[in-house]
Amino acid sequence: MGADEERPPLPPFDLQSALQKVQAAEDAWNTCDPERVSKAYTRDSVWRNRNVFVTGRDEIVAFLTAKWQRERDYALRKSLWDFHGNRIAVRFQYECRDSAGQWWRSYGNELWEFDDHGLMRRREASINDLAIDESERRYFGPRTDAERGQDIPLQ
Repeated sequence: MGADEERPPLPPFDLQSALQKVQAAEDAWNTCDPERVSKAYTRDSVWRNRNVFVTGRDEIVAFLTAKWQRERDYALRKSLWDFHGNRIAVRFQYECRDSAGQWWRSYGNELWEFDDHGLMRRREASINDLAIDESERRYFGPRTDAERGQDIPLQ
C-alpha cells in the first residue's frame, strides 16, 4: 500500500480526529473534483446515496461527475454527529442550483466506516431536498477560516 493509500487520521477515532476527518471530507467535496474526492475511499468502497448504489472508485468518480454537472454552485457543510472506533456519523447540508436556475438546500445524514488506513470503505447517505429562493441561501462556497468548527443549523 503506497502513501496515497493512507488517509490520516486513522481509526480508532477520538473527538479531535473525528472532527478532523469530517472537515477534510467537507473540504474535499467542496472542490467538486471527483478524482480528488475518490482518493479518500477504498478501491472497493460501497455507497448508498439516496436510492443509488455505487461500488468502487471508478463508479464514485462517475457518480460525482454527473452529480456536479447537475448541481451547480455546490456548497457543502458537514457536522460531526457521533463517532465510535472506525465509524463516524455526520449530518450535512448543501446548496446548489439546477440547470433551470432553481436553488436547492439538501439536508442529510451519513454513516461512514473506515479501514485501518483511514480510507472510507462504506458510506450510506440519506438526503432530502428543499427548493429555496436565491435570497434564502446561506452557503457561498467553502467554509471560511472563521466558520470552521461551527455547527450547522437544523433548518
